[in-house]
Amino acid sequence: MAGRKGSAEKQTRAWQRMLSGRRLDLLDPSPLDIELEDIAHGLARVMRWNGQTKGPQGFSVAQHSLLVERLCVHWRPGWPAAYRMAALLHDAPEYVIGDLISPFKAAIGADYKALEAGLLAAIHRRFGLPVNLPNSVNDLIKRADIYPIVLMTSSSAPTPRPPILKPFNWRGLVKARQKIFSVARETSLMLT
Repeated sequence: MAGRKGSAEKQTRAWQRMLSGRRLDLLDPSPLDIELEDIAHGLARVMRWNGQTKGPQGFSVAQHSLLVERLCVHWRPGWPAAYRMAALLHDAPEYVIGDLISPFKAAIGADYKALEAGLLAAIHRRFGLPVNLPNSVNDLIKRADIYPIVLMTSSSAPTPRPPILKPFNWRGLVKARQKIFSVARETSLMLT
């Protein structure tokens, strides 16, 4: 991956100090520098689709992540805890790199995808998840990931909302941040 320079040259700064005090190297992330508190805080403050959603408030990546986990469990009752946690954390790298829309990610190319994949792999390791999930799990997470796009960005969004979405709290970034902890505890995968 591009970014680091040899020892004879000045090294590129590629780390971010997190609120937990951890220093996360974005080019070579260590699972030891990843904290759920930092992920939840960051995702609650990053808006999906750069804020281009319907309604008076933005839709945070934290809210989106909770919805993806909920949809996966709705479509696959009894889904294993590890897969629920993987669904919840599917966009977790965005807590430090933001939510770039897919066309822009494609324009940036392979280096961005490698950076994002490296962060997600470290996050998975931090929470005891397999780095490479089964294709069926990835496919269901992707289906749930795409589902909210019509609901949040289109004038053709269904009204009333489908039953799975009715109890979902669409507002409240603090609530979304707290709910991430709640779901993580339910899956028994939150490490200290």
